[in-house]
Amino acid sequence: MTSLIHPSDSATEKLTRTYRDHQRPLWQRALLNRDVAVWAALVAVFLYASATVPFFDRPITITYLLLDVAPILLIALPMTLVIITGEIDLSVASTVALASVSFGVLYDKGTPILLAAVAALLVGLVCGAFNGFLVTALGLPSLAVTIGTLALYRGIAVGLLGTTAITDFPDTWTDWARGRIGDSDIPSIMIPFAVLAVLFIVLLHFTAFGRGVYAIGLNEGAARFSGIRVERTKLLLFVLTGVVSALAGIYYTLRYGSARGDNANGMEMQVIAAVLLGGVSIFGGRGALPGVIAGVLLIGAIGSALRLADQTADVINIVTGLLLVVAVVGSSVLGWVSSKRRRRGAPEPRSSTTPPGTPTPGTTKADTDVPVGERKREDR
Repeated sequence: MTSLIHPSDSATEKLTRTYRDHQRPLWQRALLNRDVAVWAALVAVFLYASATVPFFDRPITITYLLLDVAPILLIALPMTLVIITGEIDLSVASTVALASVSFGVLYDKGTPILLAAVAALLVGLVCGAFNGFLVTALGLPSLAVTIGTLALYRGIAVGLLGTTAITDFPDTWTDWARGRIGDSDIPSIMIPFAVLAVLFIVLLHFTAFGRGVYAIGLNEGAARFSGIRVERTKLLLFVLTGVVSALAGIYYTLRYGSARGDNANGMEMQVIAAVLLGGVSIFGGRGALPGVIAGVLLIGAIGSALRLADQTADVINIVTGLLLVVAVVGSSVLGWVSSKRRRRGAPEPRSSTTPPGTPTPGTTKADTDVPVGERKREDR
């Protein structure tokens, strides 16, 4: 109870920062924020790469860029909500692989492809529910839990197929996964992504559920004390992450025409790097989906430019890792500088817990008991 009445310094600082942000004028909140900065960086990278990297400015490059980042875009939507609550899910890429293998094995055994896709989504739901159960019901840290399930789900996926792959999928499905919308250069997968993006943006930014997600990240104890069902909220978010990861696994399988146990290997790092680069705090309580979408596109644009410049996959991984470090360290440094500036400019607070009549440093108890006028006469 004491921690709820007297929150920790870090929690109080988060709350103060949030309220102070909303005291700024609307145009400052709309333009001077992390989301706009990430979108500006994305535009700058596109302009620079178009001028210096051969073939980057071709429409086909944009098409393949969107095809490549589509699974990351999908998974980043629920991952944003999970990290805002102060949790994390490192098992998403393994869930993609397990859903891909389940989808391929069921179809190869004669199951209609639509039912195989539904079954793969159920596999993702079970994976997410298992993560959420361990975190919420048993109280285990999500970092440790999802490191374990990362290996567990990947091991099951590899065990089901071994070194083989299932590649015989209907052309109508694979053509859709690789196709475009009409005569445009926009891939067809952007349609379900746009629908999910709108739903998640509304859920996070315009509903009471979304306000509860932010409240949990800011101060979980206070959120629980105010009536928010913290465990149920976290469980639902882990389930959503599992289902969307399975959807990404189905798309990944159809796009490359192959169900393998090593599909999407290392994708979790790209997802987390994009979410943090998009302005979501690794400590929870802060972030927005528009910035995350820009972060995914920014990492995808940098990777595409490096590939066209004949750089190896190792260089791309190094750059992605550096962006992840910059996102975490930069956010922490900016928060530290901002807190130091606020403390330097703020007047010395008067403790609300000090009882009336308590002497301040340099005075005695007798001085506080004597009226001010009497003390002046005694001085004379």
